[in-house]
Amino acid sequence: MVHFVIEAVDSLPAHRFRVNARGTGSAQYPPSMMLSLLIYCYANGIFSSRRIERATHRDIAVRYLTGDTHPDHDTIAAFRRDHFELVTACFVHVLELARELRLLKVGTVSVDGTKLKANASKNRNVRYDRAGELVDQLDLEVRELLEQAERTDQQEEVDGQRLPDEIARRESLKEKLDAARKRLEARAKVKADAEREAYEHKVNEREAREGSAKGRHIKEPDERPRAKEQENLTDPDSRLMRKSKRSGYEQAYNAQAVVDADGSQLVLSARISQCACDRNELADSVNAIPERLGKPTTVLADNGYLNETEVRALEGDGEMPAMEVLVSVHAEAKQLRRKHDFRPMPTETKGPPQIRSEFVLEMKAKMEQDEARRKYRLRKQTVEPVFGTMKKWMGFTQFHLRGLEKVDGEWKLLALAYNMKRLWAMKRAPKPRTRPVAYARRTGNVLMRAQMLLGWNTVPTSYTPKPLPLRNCRILSFGSPTNCWVCAGKGKRCLLWSVMRPVQVTSCRPLSLSRYPPWHFGFREVRCASAVR
Repeated sequence: MVHFVIEAVDSLPAHRFRVNARGTGSAQYPPSMMLSLLIYCYANGIFSSRRIERATHRDIAVRYLTGDTHPDHDTIAAFRRDHFELVTACFVHVLELARELRLLKVGTVSVDGTKLKANASKNRNVRYDRAGELVDQLDLEVRELLEQAERTDQQEEVDGQRLPDEIARRESLKEKLDAARKRLEARAKVKADAEREAYEHKVNEREAREGSAKGRHIKEPDERPRAKEQENLTDPDSRLMRKSKRSGYEQAYNAQAVVDADGSQLVLSARISQCACDRNELADSVNAIPERLGKPTTVLADNGYLNETEVRALEGDGEMPAMEVLVSVHAEAKQLRRKHDFRPMPTETKGPPQIRSEFVLEMKAKMEQDEARRKYRLRKQTVEPVFGTMKKWMGFTQFHLRGLEKVDGEWKLLALAYNMKRLWAMKRAPKPRTRPVAYARRTGNVLMRAQMLLGWNTVPTSYTPKPLPLRNCRILSFGSPTNCWVCAGKGKRCLLWSVMRPVQVTSCRPLSLSRYPPWHFGFREVRCASAVR
């Protein structure tokens, strides 16, 4: 994989990126080498800058990648923090490389999101009302410490409590609390401005009614934040989210990903959202796919993305939709009932919710079609394994940077490392055989003829074998679960016994065949582990 990463990164125009922006100090490391180092380490579960630095001394593959140089953790952390533009360019370049290799064709895509922990503790959250109380308390403590410092100076005593440090610490905490209150107020104002148009529309409709049909009073959007609104002091851009009904709350980000569902399982777009709900993330996630790759034809999403505005934005306004959007109406857990499960359904105290929305009814009718159900089965098979690989196999469960912009860059870096790992695995894997293998058309003894008459072996009579240069020729004998390897020697054209097909052998694995009965060698199937194209 090291060679593949180096070749992929070297084709990028990385010369315009510099490791040291000032241009002073010792010799700088090549940006392509630094990016290759980050990609390889992220693909192998090494995320900390200090662990990456130790890997440059211990790991042979990493030492080969860096040319036996050892950048320190500060250089690695600064490069990762300041060069997300290079990461984005490499992310698009790898996808274009996959398309050139005919491993990617943007057609059907799956969209989903996952909650990843932020580099912050949920205990550092503070409520809006509590922040005001703490600011008043800190003001009082600062005044008391200043008076104590004045008394100490008059009495000429040694300050054993280090009063200036205590005052500075409280002043710093007070500034953080004031900044958190201002951010909450600004967020509430933006939310109120966004709801202003809908509020005015409802008010006009209410005034147009007559008599008692006007209904109840419509509440005006409040520009002040609620008392329970919270803000994190360590990472203000993170939000308190809940993964599921069975898990608790944690300080996290909503990581969105669009995955190719046509076989490659490559991540086509990766973005970060601050909203715990996926309702308003469908259009932005799909539109984040690079334009050079083209637009998908079918979009698959779960019921969390069921939003008419987002779906209509992707489908288009014309008669011929731009793309087909399939969104589940109900939760997938309620639909997972096997055909052979005859247990009674659980009784519910309340009846099923009545669907009144025309859009939901239309989507439900679309999802009940056989073709739509066949396409929708690909969603869980494509996007869920990607998140599982990132979390369980690669070991990425928490962001290491803070701030929305930096976290978004790190998420793209992780998606780039996954794509590189996936592309390397697909490139080195043997291509599946698309045509039948050659069978023998003659029998070697009476026992094999008897097997044919009894129907134990079926041999096609209309197949014409075509010569193909192979490597690692494997002969599988019928009637036995054991595989045997036979060849006449390296670099020779060998005619396998009772198989009317010459095969070019480039490597072989000899195995004694004396322990097999002779009738096992009447009919054989030639399979190839890797073909020379």
